[in-house]
Amino acid sequence: MDTGVLAESTLSTASGGTAPAHGAVERIERSRIEAACEAACRSIAPAWPLDRAIAVNPHWARIGRPVRQVAARMAVLGDIQVFPPRDQLRAAWESGRISQADLRYALQALPAARSGALTERACTEALARPRKLPHLPLLIDVLDDDPLRHARLSWRQAITHQVSQTCAAYFDEHQADWAARRGEGLYAFWRDTITHDHGIGVLMGLPHLGHSLEALPATRQDAESWVLQRLGLPEAVWPDYLEAVLLTVNGWASWCAYLGWQARLLGASDEHLRDLLAIRLAWGAILLECKDDASAHHAFAAVQGHWRDAATLLQQAEAQLRVDEVWQLAFEAGYQRELADKLSVPGHGAAMPEVAPEVEFQAAFCIDVRSEPLRRALESICPTVQTIGFAGFFGLPVAYTPLATAARRPQLPGLLAPALEVTDAIVPASGPEDAAMSEIVRGARRKRFALSDQALAASRWPGASFSFVEAAGVGYLGKLWQWLKPSRQRRVRDDLAGVPGRYKARCRPVLDGLDAGAKADLAARVLQAMGIAHTLAPLVVLVGHGSQSANNAHAAALDCGACCGQTGEVNARVLAQVLNDPAVRSGLGERGIEVPEDTVFVAALHNTTTDEIEGFDLDRLGPAAQARWDTLNDAFVHACDQVRRERAVRLGLDPRTSHDRLLANLRERANDGAQTRPEWGLAGNAAFIIAPRHRSLGAVLDGRCFLHDYDAAQDADGRLLEQLMTAPMLVAHWINWQYHASTCDPTHMGCGNKVLHNVVGGHLGVFEGNGGDLRIGLAKQSLHDGQRWMHEPLRLTVIIDAPREAIERVIARHATVRQLLDNGWLHLWRFGDVELLRFVNGGWHALGLDAEEGAAMAPECTSPG
Repeated sequence: MDTGVLAESTLSTASGGTAPAHGAVERIERSRIEAACEAACRSIAPAWPLDRAIAVNPHWARIGRPVRQVAARMAVLGDIQVFPPRDQLRAAWESGRISQADLRYALQALPAARSGALTERACTEALARPRKLPHLPLLIDVLDDDPLRHARLSWRQAITHQVSQTCAAYFDEHQADWAARRGEGLYAFWRDTITHDHGIGVLMGLPHLGHSLEALPATRQDAESWVLQRLGLPEAVWPDYLEAVLLTVNGWASWCAYLGWQARLLGASDEHLRDLLAIRLAWGAILLECKDDASAHHAFAAVQGHWRDAATLLQQAEAQLRVDEVWQLAFEAGYQRELADKLSVPGHGAAMPEVAPEVEFQAAFCIDVRSEPLRRALESICPTVQTIGFAGFFGLPVAYTPLATAARRPQLPGLLAPALEVTDAIVPASGPEDAAMSEIVRGARRKRFALSDQALAASRWPGASFSFVEAAGVGYLGKLWQWLKPSRQRRVRDDLAGVPGRYKARCRPVLDGLDAGAKADLAARVLQAMGIAHTLAPLVVLVGHGSQSANNAHAAALDCGACCGQTGEVNARVLAQVLNDPAVRSGLGERGIEVPEDTVFVAALHNTTTDEIEGFDLDRLGPAAQARWDTLNDAFVHACDQVRRERAVRLGLDPRTSHDRLLANLRERANDGAQTRPEWGLAGNAAFIIAPRHRSLGAVLDGRCFLHDYDAAQDADGRLLEQLMTAPMLVAHWINWQYHASTCDPTHMGCGNKVLHNVVGGHLGVFEGNGGDLRIGLAKQSLHDGQRWMHEPLRLTVIIDAPREAIERVIARHATVRQLLDNGWLHLWRFGDVELLRFVNGGWHALGLDAEEGAAMAPECTSPG
């Protein structure tokens, strides 16, 4: 069989030179193949495991391209939608959610719409038609030409299933009783596995597949070279072809990208994604051996013919998506207009109160959108409270190890690596740790864990499950009864599981390895970042957040993304302990921050499923601080009730019911193992406001805005603004785009129907059903209530109250921020002297949300065509 070769021009030296020696040719080929493979692997964004679930923009690695160009590539390479589905846009148009003014504004604002002469009529007519974008086939697709192929799994489906099952076995560390041998890497493991898999050939209609496995390349590098050289594709399309190959197993590719991400945080590297790419390429080589020369020649010709025109097809797709980009912007314009009307700008909306009441309490909430309604309610009920929005990990880059366990989990954004360690200890109400008692509790907990492990192991053995149920008897039926009749129990703190009850109140997280000076430095940075270093109230409450649900594989995704999918409890408690430490306060005084003697810090948690506030370490409060906490807690109780009533309608509950009954209903939902929608999480998120609270005070933002307090007057050098635009803003963007992608393409970027989920490897992710690719993104139930979408796929609107020069310095210094802005991945506004201004083309312009003004702020950064 003839094999494809590299173009002759790539093997020659400069004009007039001689061809390099054979060894040099091989090195040139290998270096170019290596570069193409690396480029393809860099296109895959990471996906965090279930127990550390954080939201990720699945297109994060592609933000260097304009959104429409990425949309075209995803459609052509992977049949993936990036813009909102047209049926959702049509419903928004017909209901008036998108107005004619919004559409007119978008047509005038987008250069591509103007250059393409798009009209309102053309756009509205397009909504009635499905998108028909070109799609480039892979070698496995054109080889699958059996007339009876519709009576079996397609080869693409079968290969995805086989590769996925292999990855599940290889990466599992918690679920299986027998661990896979991983010493030689993923590719070697797959190569060994496939030679012993006698069922895959039957699924593919290839009963003699085993004979073709002898052709399998021995190494990853051989597989990459063999397939690429035999395909004979132009070198220019290699990265695109390889990216399309990875998109067929995008879930596992995202998992491997996560392993690479974690390795880079530690200054190391990881080869699993390259191994996965080689596995998928090697499958093409296997199938080639199953075909005769004529079939293979036809396949080569077909693939080469399609991919030779790849650049043209991508341009065509990009041009066709102009209309979808218009509708995306029109969808956003309606929301942005309402948001602008609600925000406080001198001469535009409400002004800051001239005389603020004396502040008795300060409550610092995580910036998660679910805290916005609670902050608003608390402020309306208690005028002497000042609420503050701050990143949920409270500035502590820690990893936490629960008492008597080897588990070490990060409690900070996934963009960062932990720098500090927190462990549990038994600490009495007053005084330091009781070391002897800590050791006693460790021993007791280990014994309980050992007994629990035996019970779990017994139920895992084949054929043992029924006998285990008989032996467990009433105890097992009790678990079933909790599902049949959900309790009204408050949130259970899993970190205390196995700790004897009498010690739970004294089991506290403690920061290890820092002396008083280092703690004072840490405390000073946090207080300055919060903006309260010199205005501390007598009681300062640090409010993290967490969720509550039963039988929910994605429970961590509803906890705090700023804490790497954990609740904010550990960070809030540790920071409160540090700030209450007399030695730290003395050190703060030396650093110019005087903490009033009567100021006390308290940690608390907002349960976002039931809207309850739980205080921690209250036994360590003195009488005065306890009295203040009691007063504030009464306000919390009323504020939480108000928020529960706001949320009730979206949850299908009666907001007019009594306080106790409504709370009981929410707790029952939280403890119901059959509940597919324990809460709506961050559905609806659409904006991020970095500004003093007075800019949004009193505005009903409907739980759609991240609110981070920031006072530019206290940030003369702009360092804090730089931190906010390069950390919390990026985290909010990730959240926003995970919801966007999961809504726009639930099949590829969402994780499907959670009722059908099976957990893979104990924590790696989920299958929908018993196979297929590893699923990433959000479940349909997190976005849709069964009748309508609960999330609108709008790009994040970031609004900053800071001088233009300070914002522009951050943009100039950070390529990532520039890419997000220049390529249309988010919108950036700032508060001007008399109005809100939008950042476009390196300058600031009026919002232009009226169609007549739209052309004045038209971005030139959009992709050509």
